[in-house]
Amino acid sequence: MAYASVASLIRTLELLLTSDSPMLPVTFYHREEIVALHKRVSSIETFLKNSEKQISDYGTMTDLEARIKGFANVAEDKIEFGLSEAMIAEDEIRRGKAHEKLREGLQQVAKDIDRVQEELKKIQDHKGSQASTWSLARDTSSEKLPNLEVSDNMVGRDKEKKRMLEELRGGSSDELKVIPIVGMGGIGKTTLAKQVLHHPSIQSRFDVCAWATISKEYNVRDILLSLLQSIIKIDDNVYNRVEAELADILQKSLKRKRYLIVMDDIWSYKAWDDMRRCFPIDNNGSRILLTTRHTEVAIYASSSVLLKMSLMNSDESWNLFKSKVFANEIFPPELETIGEQIANRCQGLPLTIVVVAGLLRKSKRTKEEWENIAENIKSFVKKDPDEQCLRVVALSYNYLPNDLKACLLYFGIFPEDSEISVKRLVRLWIAEGFLKLEGDLEEKAENHLQDLVDRCLVLVSQKSADGRKIKTCRVHDLVHELCLREAQSQNLLFVRNDKTKAIPPVGCQWISIQSRRQTGDDIKHRCLIRTPTDDDNSPLRRIRSIFLFAAPSPSNNSNLELSHLNLIRVLDLSSMYISSFPLQILCLILLRYLSLSTHEHFGIPRGMRKLLNLQTFIIRGSVSTFIKFPELIWETKELRHLKLRSFYLPDPPSSSIDGERNLVWSNVQSVSGLLPYCCTKKVLSRIQNIKKLCIRGHVYDYSVHKEDMDFRDLVDLHQLETLSIKVDHYHVGHWSSRFHKSAVYVPSAIHFPTKLKKLKLVGTRLPWEDLNIIGQWPNLEVLKLKPNACRGLEWSPIEGGFPRLNFLLIEGTNLKCWKATNDHFPALEHLVIRHCFHLEEIPIEFADIYSLQLIELQNCNVKLVASAGRIQEEQESLGSKAVDVRSYNDPAECELSGSDSDSD
Repeated sequence: MAYASVASLIRTLELLLTSDSPMLPVTFYHREEIVALHKRVSSIETFLKNSEKQISDYGTMTDLEARIKGFANVAEDKIEFGLSEAMIAEDEIRRGKAHEKLREGLQQVAKDIDRVQEELKKIQDHKGSQASTWSLARDTSSEKLPNLEVSDNMVGRDKEKKRMLEELRGGSSDELKVIPIVGMGGIGKTTLAKQVLHHPSIQSRFDVCAWATISKEYNVRDILLSLLQSIIKIDDNVYNRVEAELADILQKSLKRKRYLIVMDDIWSYKAWDDMRRCFPIDNNGSRILLTTRHTEVAIYASSSVLLKMSLMNSDESWNLFKSKVFANEIFPPELETIGEQIANRCQGLPLTIVVVAGLLRKSKRTKEEWENIAENIKSFVKKDPDEQCLRVVALSYNYLPNDLKACLLYFGIFPEDSEISVKRLVRLWIAEGFLKLEGDLEEKAENHLQDLVDRCLVLVSQKSADGRKIKTCRVHDLVHELCLREAQSQNLLFVRNDKTKAIPPVGCQWISIQSRRQTGDDIKHRCLIRTPTDDDNSPLRRIRSIFLFAAPSPSNNSNLELSHLNLIRVLDLSSMYISSFPLQILCLILLRYLSLSTHEHFGIPRGMRKLLNLQTFIIRGSVSTFIKFPELIWETKELRHLKLRSFYLPDPPSSSIDGERNLVWSNVQSVSGLLPYCCTKKVLSRIQNIKKLCIRGHVYDYSVHKEDMDFRDLVDLHQLETLSIKVDHYHVGHWSSRFHKSAVYVPSAIHFPTKLKKLKLVGTRLPWEDLNIIGQWPNLEVLKLKPNACRGLEWSPIEGGFPRLNFLLIEGTNLKCWKATNDHFPALEHLVIRHCFHLEEIPIEFADIYSLQLIELQNCNVKLVASAGRIQEEQESLGSKAVDVRSYNDPAECELSGSDSDSD
């Protein structure tokens, strides 16, 4: 993790050097030293990045890596301590002392860098002979792992096996076909490949069957020899040939033969490119089967549909478990119940099941012992001398690019089995400084996540409505265990739960508090947030992030003592409900991510301007939550994401023209919960780069403040991709009887930006005719019409409308007649209709929408369900692939509250 520490230091220095840095008043006096440091540290970052493939005979590389990590952490601590002290100094004398202390710290960091660079020069001078790798990855390579194949007799995976056999044997095409199997380590890819390779029907079909294991650090010559061993006799004459000659022999040996080649454990595009030229294309039905952990490698190598190995279901897990523990013996009836529990707790990963079964096979087979194992599955796996399962998963981690390792280890912060919002994860990665400060940071973070998904280290839980983006994700328990152990061994993470009583070690950066229920007092008593101390060795002084994961609980803000957490970047206390904004937070000037929860309404203090580095500010609330920001909130110019239930945002101060120009949120990406009467020209003109905007208020807010609202400037938000307009109709005392639904003043469709990709309307009661305007937008892909979004009994779209719309949701409307054809929704893929009790028919012309894949109906008229069935039948009669129709009728889901909050 030396790279992560150095990269974090680089990001900190880059933030200080930007022209609009919130620390500019301090860094102005030290710019020359900071520029010199940035240049020196960048050279170390480059060395570490290149060291992923570097081979060296220098014997103390891992020691040096630890020293680099330590130097980078201490350097960042010194710089940020100095900055915070200089920023909060109240008089010239203290400010002068703080600047002098910061200058001394920068000079000391420069000396430390010089010593590190001298060490690196020695390494480069010694580069060459009898190399040992930079990290422990080589020590845990697949060649050194024990043989952990599930078995030659595969249990379960019948569907996957059948599909593979069909792909290999059948098909009308005789062209050379590449068939990939993708999945995480230990999931059974290699075992499946071996099963189909040795199947009698495959052996009889192909003239040549050959196998080669590629692995991360591969040698083309060794691969060629491995394949040739299956085809010809290898003698010294062949063995001594150079790579080009061996490739020629292989190609000639395969020429005019129907062959099946298995390329096991491919990690990179280059590995495939290095081998593909060796396989002749004779169009005789030959096949190449490859296994990989990386989806992008599979897609690169093949145009065929890949087979992605999923975790075993409970039946498959149980069958595999039984076969491993008792083989052909009868399973003792008294152990079946507890045995099923053990199998299920292995989380569907074959490798884990095999290891646990191996432990039980050697046990005394008493019920008490099995119950003990069931309670301590993880500890039993961990106590295995070779830690077999974790070592297999660790291979994927060790071979990750350096900039992805910290991103993966961050999953250890979350409680096991958490379903994690991608929005939240992305914003946290940015706040932690994992990403280089250039380009679209959110997009770059999403690409990092996709890379981890493609490597089968992160699992996708939910996707967005259009299926294009990952909405939530999780990691398998085994990966979570790896993240925990590695992050703890690197002194990055400390987890506090109901069982642990220790305090964080000195230098620890991430604190994760996990308990069934906690309050502010609990945190204080657990010594995680406690009385300030001047002790430089205090375990709290170097904390960068604090997370509180617990059952929601109330707190009075006096329980929190935060002012001594000088370096804190992330403070997530969202599971603890506050009664007012904690004033102690205003001392945390390096804070980048803040998440709180409340049921109350209160104002944010003027001191909010001190949080100059704040990027993400979230307050989760209920229907009664109302937050009012001061005018000085506009001085937090690093702000990227602002998400609240409902909040008042004043116009920026306009004391001078220059002042107006400076107070712009140029970095802001999303604003959620903005009251409608805050959509003034002054506000909207200061958020021109925004990509996602949610305007939300009660019907009262859209009615009484009508004169304050001017939605016409929405059309000038040219970067806006997602817009939500929400009108809440919940009861608010005497106001509820005074405002009729028709009194709501909402923006007309003519005021919406025409380049929008996603639009969500809730309670707006727009006439259906307004959707004809929306239908002309060229980029709209997702349209969600939530309860009471539109009014009227008939919708007649105009021809040529919604040219790119692929997802349409209609919910909670009195729509009765829908007159549309395939020309109105030519790209539609997914149609969802919920709680539309009056609508009786989906236009039959939808059968001609060839892109249509899924129709979902929930609590709808039986006639509407029947019409969807007719569309399905019509497509089948035309010989095309019929749309999938799903219908749900759950009375418990019929209540239309109109509430709709995005996950975050």
